[in-house]
Amino acid sequence: MEPKAMPPIGYLLNRTDEALTRVMDGTLGEFDLTRVAWQVLNMVKKEAGITDAEVLKILSFNADAPTLTAAIETTLTGGWTSRPAPGQLALTPDGTARLAEVADHVKAFRTRSFDGITPEEYGTAVRVLERMIENLRGPGA
Repeated sequence: MEPKAMPPIGYLLNRTDEALTRVMDGTLGEFDLTRVAWQVLNMVKKEAGITDAEVLKILSFNADAPTLTAAIETTLTGGWTSRPAPGQLALTPDGTARLAEVADHVKAFRTRSFDGITPEEYGTAVRVLERMIENLRGPGA
């Protein structure tokens, strides 16, 4: 009996990302956030006063510029962030408190995502993907 052919890794990566985004968006929906807006908030939490341009650059692998710009706007209109100076973002006190509440939901999401996956399996998957990225970067990239 011949072993079952394995699906292409790109297909699986796309399906995984779609599933992660769908479930995370559902998890964060009660907070009027998306996965991308949550990523923006984490960048702002990490570096108060971060600029929109820096957020766009850092998260450019996660989403395109219009999606990131909309996510930034969501954090502003939702009262999560404010502008301490033009083009800069900082968490509001309310945003800081609400982000702590969101953390519990994100923790439950992660627990669900990794159900049945050992730390060793996760480590192997990460190392393989990092090696693939390095292989495909090419010289000078």
